Amino acid sequence: MSLQRIRKGDVVIAVSGVGAGKTGKVLEVLPGRGMAVVEGLNIVKKAVRKSQKNPQGGFLEREAPVRMAKLMLYCPHDKKGVRMARVRDGDTLVRKCKVCGHVFGG
Repeated sequence: MSLQRIRKGDVVIAVSGVGAGKTGKVLEVLPGRGMAVVEGLNIVKKAVRKSQKNPQGGFLEREAPVRMAKLMLYCPHDKKGVRMARVRDGDTLVRKCKVCGHVFGG
């Protein structure tokens, strides 16, 4: 992937899969794997041993990475997943919604 559509802190919507239609904030982007970790999406249970940090042990629920191809930027004006365009604004490139022209932060 040369240029990323999705960045840390963006709000995205899942297009397909078990969590289709769910939205969440991007917590981490893994560009080498083409994946992103999204808050509240793709929750898995992880078994942990007893330790000082976790004296009971047991199962923890956490977010697992999701393929970026299954995610779209969520436009707050259109209330749906949208495609984005990179537009030059002075000396910088900004990301704009192709439907309404909303400028995404970052």
